[in-house]
Amino acid sequence: MDNQSENLTRRKLHQKPVKKRHIWRYIILAIVAIFVASGAGYLYYTYSSARSALNKSYVNLNKKNFKSARNVAQVLKDGKPISILLLGTDTGSLDRTYTGRTDSIMVATINPKTKTTTLMSIPRDSMVSIPNSANTSFQFPQKINAAYEFPDNGKGHPETTISTVQKFLNIPIDFYALINMGGLKTMINKVGGIKVKSPLTFTYQPSHKAYTYKFFKGKTSYQYAKDGINFKTYHVMNGKAALAFSRMRYTDPQGDYGRQKRQRLVLTALAKESSTLSSLLTPGFFETMTKNVQTSLSFNDLVTIASTYKIATKTIKSDHMQGNSYNYNGVAYEVIKTSEKQRVTNVIRKSLGLSSAKTGARFGGTVSNNISIPDSEATLTAATDAARDGNSSSSSTSSSSSSSTVTTSSSVSN
Repeated sequence: MDNQSENLTRRKLHQKPVKKRHIWRYIILAIVAIFVASGAGYLYYTYSSARSALNKSYVNLNKKNFKSARNVAQVLKDGKPISILLLGTDTGSLDRTYTGRTDSIMVATINPKTKTTTLMSIPRDSMVSIPNSANTSFQFPQKINAAYEFPDNGKGHPETTISTVQKFLNIPIDFYALINMGGLKTMINKVGGIKVKSPLTFTYQPSHKAYTYKFFKGKTSYQYAKDGINFKTYHVMNGKAALAFSRMRYTDPQGDYGRQKRQRLVLTALAKESSTLSSLLTPGFFETMTKNVQTSLSFNDLVTIASTYKIATKTIKSDHMQGNSYNYNGVAYEVIKTSEKQRVTNVIRKSLGLSSAKTGARFGGTVSNNISIPDSEATLTAATDAARDGNSSSSSTSSSSSSSTVTTSSSVSN
């Protein structure tokens, strides 16, 4: 048996179709499943195991000298809409072992009044100014995924990413959840694999590695060769195959937007397979996940969310912030037009039940090195709007490009 077949423990052959759900719903509602999954004795064991494990994943941001934009304890107590910054990293998965940047950034708002959860993806290459980074190696311009690395001390800093997103969009972030893709791999293997129809044909082979995957447009079947030569066809993705499928972006016509789409396909497929969460809540499951999950949501917060906010998962809206490709000093960024930032700010604030407000500063933090990029150089086109709405063809790009020269001035347009 080769690596492709390992750990595919269980496959539901006659599973009833379920409505699309997002994997984060299952993470947040895991506590509810504990109380319906099994008998009293096993229930107590699982509850205790979950609490112990999740406490290890909990990070108190107050100890990092971080102050929330609002009183989140009161927000939860009052049952008001909440926001969670979802961050994904690739550290330690598919032969990546460095401590690096966040590969996926998404703002989730959960509104029990409207019974709606809204997911807003943020391009990881968005050009921003990281707060308090002036006169450091992280001064403007930076990609928003670099915020996780600042200050540069070899540790991850979700509080910096939170501050950057808040200033960039003028929205409050109440909590965050960071998941290593290795954790996603574990969950996929736990449910016995997933089936995903590929939106395009491509080959994935990590640098300096022999193993290779081939995916085909419109098909759930794919090919895998441990030696890169002798390919076998498979019809169910295990965790490793799913990571390969969701990681590629350079040969995708839609770039990082295309990768985000494939990530959503993987998460949706996983959600379908985990419709009965008892299959995930096996002894040792939470202990395994605690190695791959970090969050500012405490165990009690999760219990509150599971009991008060679960109704908001009945309707899930998905959206993303559209950028414009921009090359500065040989580095590719996504520059977000002010009107697009305002649209995203409006969507998020409305989903949180907040009053309308002007979006954040042009690049979030202070731009102290006199770089100015006119808003006209971040123009959305009809094609990019269609891409955001999911109506573009596979041959069109999801962002237009700019090759204009960056000028300097004494102020930055907001």
